[in-house]
Amino acid sequence: MDPIADMLTRIKNAALVKKETVLVPYSQMKFEIANILKERGYISLVERRGRKNRKFLELGLAYEPDGSPRLHGAKRVSKPSRRIYRKVAEIRPVRRGFGLAIISTPKGLKGDAAARRERVGGEVICEIW
Repeated sequence: MDPIADMLTRIKNAALVKKETVLVPYSQMKFEIANILKERGYISLVERRGRKNRKFLELGLAYEPDGSPRLHGAKRVSKPSRRIYRKVAEIRPVRRGFGLAIISTPKGLKGDAAARRERVGGEVICEIW
């Protein structure tokens, strides 16, 4: 099973049932993805909990003032069975600029706008809208 796809599905399902927080098993890559989502306002809280081999992430979900979730959908683009790479010229805005693509670049994980600004391409991890 793909752990990043599992994380995205957990966040999406928790947002649909209006949960306050969701727990996800910890990894450094998931932690970096969660921090990018927090910067863009899709998640309100990112905390590491537990110790040694029982670590997990506690993610607080963000909602609009009317109660609808900020995160409406997520799609895993590059999968373990098929990796998808994009050059900087091929990186396009997600949902006409209302979404976010997370890209693994040589300079670390970046959002699509940051990757275009820094002129780096890489593996497209996922799309969030």
